[in-house]
Amino acid sequence: MKRTILILSIMLVAVATVAQPPARLRQQAKSGDTAAGKTTTAGTNAADAAMTSTRAALEFPTLGPMPEEVAWRRDVYKVLDLTQDRNAVLYYPEEPTGDKMNLFTYLFKLVMRKQVKAYEYTIDGNENLDPKNAMKPVEMLERFEIPYETNDEGRIRVDNSDIPSAQVKSYYIKESTYYDQNTSQFRTQVTAICPVRRSIDEFGEEDAPTPLFWLDYAEISPYLTKIVLMSSNYNNAAQISADDYFITNQYDGKIYKTVNLQGRVLQNYCETDSALKVEQTRIEQEIQTLQDHVWGKDTTKQKKDTVQTETVVQQPAAQPAKKAQEAKVSESTSSRAQLKRERTTGAPKASTSSQPRFSVRRQRH
Repeated sequence: MKRTILILSIMLVAVATVAQPPARLRQQAKSGDTAAGKTTTAGTNAADAAMTSTRAALEFPTLGPMPEEVAWRRDVYKVLDLTQDRNAVLYYPEEPTGDKMNLFTYLFKLVMRKQVKAYEYTIDGNENLDPKNAMKPVEMLERFEIPYETNDEGRIRVDNSDIPSAQVKSYYIKESTYYDQNTSQFRTQVTAICPVRRSIDEFGEEDAPTPLFWLDYAEISPYLTKIVLMSSNYNNAAQISADDYFITNQYDGKIYKTVNLQGRVLQNYCETDSALKVEQTRIEQEIQTLQDHVWGKDTTKQKKDTVQTETVVQQPAAQPAKKAQEAKVSESTSSRAQLKRERTTGAPKASTSSQPRFSVRRQRH
């Protein structure tokens, strides 16, 4: 009897031991779901802030950021004058008309909706895309004296007529030309963009240019695929997205600064406009020369061949005149020799040549 009771006790302990872990696992899973639910609820606001940008990047894939490790790279800063024909596509219309708006209005609305971040323009002029340098919409509006309204829910509203899109007549861009050793390709890519405002004072004159803020191009590029620009004055049906416009480098920019050890801009050591233009051309030529050298193009030899070709082409035009002059001198010399023989012998010497003879008098005519 005791033996039977002992066996039953052992069996009950074994059953309890086997059944306990699944119950514990179910309890842990339930508590884990609760904790996960609390975590998701707490992080909803942060996730929603990045969800729009992530969705835009997935729906409208772009070129992507520049590789961090490249064999060679040259960074320059350029200014895009929107009064130039190739850049005017970014300026018009000055104010939104229907669903049409210019680039600054579109970027301004993205910043106000907190879909992209605007980074403060520092005194050194370099872009600082650190999140700590991001500007709040209210601070930006108050700094640049842009009128706005706030509703009962605390949302900010800016009327289209108050957006200073007509005053933004130029952009600063940072352009990186690099050699990607993984794909063996040279690429030129815009990495940052800054709208520049020229406000009008009370006397009707434009103030000095005021850079507003920097934008990370990798962050705004998914949205730039949605805005369509008219790319031609002659074919109004020709359209291009703003992202393609920058990716294919269809803008006309002038270099005003390079990334250098001294942090100098070109105007610091170019005293005249002609010297500035020469320096801009020199920097662009350096970049082009490196690309030609990598691909095995000998620019010196090409220039030499061009000069030789021009010389060879000009020679045939000069040969007939030269030959005619030599023939005239030869005929004059032979005529003088013949006249001397006639005066000495009294009779002309018979010519052994089959060509006709000409008298001295006729030859002088």
